[in-house]
Amino acid sequence: MQLAKINEFTWKIEKEGAMQVPAIIYSSEKLMSAVRTDRTFNQIMNVAQLPGIVKSAYAMPDAHEGYGFPIGGVAAFDANEGIVSPGGIGYDINCSVRLLRTDYTADQILTQRTALLNELFKRVPVGVGRKGIIDFTTSDILELMEKGAAWAVDHGYGTHADIERTEENGHLAADPSLISDRALARGVPQIGTLGSGNHFLELQKVDEIYDEHIARAFGITHIGQVMIMIHCGSRGLGHQVASDYIKLMEEKYGFADLPDRELINAPINSDLGQKYLKAMGAAANFAFTNKQVITHQVRKALEQVYGSSEHVDVVYDVCHNIGKFEKHTVDGEKRKVCVHRKGATRSFGPGREEIPEVYRKYGQPIIIPGSMGTASYVLVGTKAAEEASFASTAHGAGRVASRAEALRTLKGSEVVDALRIKGIEVKGNSMKGIAEEAPQMYKDIDEVIRVSHGIGIGNKVARLVPLGVIKG
Repeated sequence: MQLAKINEFTWKIEKEGAMQVPAIIYSSEKLMSAVRTDRTFNQIMNVAQLPGIVKSAYAMPDAHEGYGFPIGGVAAFDANEGIVSPGGIGYDINCSVRLLRTDYTADQILTQRTALLNELFKRVPVGVGRKGIIDFTTSDILELMEKGAAWAVDHGYGTHADIERTEENGHLAADPSLISDRALARGVPQIGTLGSGNHFLELQKVDEIYDEHIARAFGITHIGQVMIMIHCGSRGLGHQVASDYIKLMEEKYGFADLPDRELINAPINSDLGQKYLKAMGAAANFAFTNKQVITHQVRKALEQVYGSSEHVDVVYDVCHNIGKFEKHTVDGEKRKVCVHRKGATRSFGPGREEIPEVYRKYGQPIIIPGSMGTASYVLVGTKAAEEASFASTAHGAGRVASRAEALRTLKGSEVVDALRIKGIEVKGNSMKGIAEEAPQMYKDIDEVIRVSHGIGIGNKVARLVPLGVIKG
């Protein structure tokens, strides 16, 4: 492997062997020290070998080893000649981050922070296999997988303004009949739940504003303003959809021509490829609806504890485990491609029709969470990102150590105590889960954002810091 440093934040692996295109890694010297310790380079080079890939394979600033694609991996495939790969989208289909703005100040929230966290914990169940507190029927799940977040709004869980500020208006083309009985059974009880792992619901305050004009357009008005961030996805249903279609693709196509069996795929225009895309859309719609129901529960919790949820509005909801058909310039011409973003966030610049009209002249809001106890960021998409990365940037901090390593070296109670000293209250389903998600198990989010901003694939708007965290 010949790794060349192009500039401060750009590294390139030229085509070699079976690679169809080069591989580009956006990073810094500091972040590269972690990248060099895992299989990120090998994985992004393997992605560059897949049929129909165009331009380059990309690794975002938070990249680390994943299943098939590295997490933080981005690749676009020709809509006619390319493939679709579940390993390039992820098991947690449409895992995403939603940011809510409020008119509350940090001082107001801190007066009853514990009561609010307890109410949120009651209304938004966390943990593996946990059931939501609102009952949904199998018929409901089938319908919402077809309609997406609009189903939730039509049934009283939010407003149409929420949908307008959700990527793809909270809906992808879908066919719920392509979901297995097992996936459906896993999904029925889980609407309105966070799940486990790195998923969270976090109370935050605005710590710094870098671009006042764009921040105000996004509803971020002053230092100390309280924001609420929600990170979750399609729960057991999405995981089962990925598992089902990986198995079907393995049975039909085998591994003979693959650089890595985890990159199993199907041609986009094949029967199986089309079925997977529609099943993925159904799982994505499940995730959009899940987030919408959680938003409803957050508002109810604020009403219960503080008496009002007025002006608790969605800033934006952005996907980071998804495959989407988009038009991009490749070799000087507009082409329709299927962009796989695995642990990567879309970052369209001003003017793109996919951006809600209210934000279109500014660029797409980008929500990038840190790790528990560290800052999160609001960025804005750029035209430069459309040229540099198929309009993509990082999705978070990115792990530097495994959950097993965390459990070997840390105790959850120690993490809770350390965060309390920093003025952050944490509530979780287990001390084990809290230990696994300790801040030191992740990359430096400030450095990840420095790289994104430095390249211009997502520019800084505001910095948010945690006040209280609910962990899966």
